[in-house]
Amino acid sequence: MPTKTVDYYFATVSPWAFLGHARFVAMAQAAGATVRIKPMDLGEIFPVSGGLPLTKRAPQRQAYRLVELKRFSDWLGIPLIAQPAFFPVQGNDAAHLIIATDSAHGSAAALELAGRVGAAIWVEQRNVADPGVLAALLAEASLPSALTAQAAEAAVAARYADYTREARELGVFGAPSYVIDGEIFWGQDRLDFVERRLRT
Repeated sequence: MPTKTVDYYFATVSPWAFLGHARFVAMAQAAGATVRIKPMDLGEIFPVSGGLPLTKRAPQRQAYRLVELKRFSDWLGIPLIAQPAFFPVQGNDAAHLIIATDSAHGSAAALELAGRVGAAIWVEQRNVADPGVLAALLAEASLPSALTAQAAEAAVAARYADYTREARELGVFGAPSYVIDGEIFWGQDRLDFVERRLRT
């Protein structure tokens, strides 16, 4: 049976990516799938896909988003603060750190860090735009502090731009998106379909 590969396009600050993250990682491991972790910049995706930043969405859409976040949080048993102290928040530095971790320590370490970034925002109410918070998350993941310097390298920023461009060219329009053999599964509520695809 051939090994499946999943390209995991997500935004570091997305609550939906956070809600699906641990399930997706466990699912991929169970299926023996390879995950290529690809943080992307939704600020570059939305303008070409019809999406809007949260603060620019209609009030009824913003209100319904809060209802859905609570529904999924309760259903999945995953604690989540729908309106955390630090949101909206800039997530590019966290994305760079995840990419640097992937390059230096592999996808498993990068996936763990991505989960910690999500929890920092949506459970612990920490400011992931603060370099001190990112340094603390590295330490909590037992990762070396040298990754902070590596994350600031031009090659990492270029890879982030490449992942964003790839996502745009594939037709990805939201986070999280899981891409298997060119087929897009958008949203953590599509993970049942991802699992079926991985078992095919």
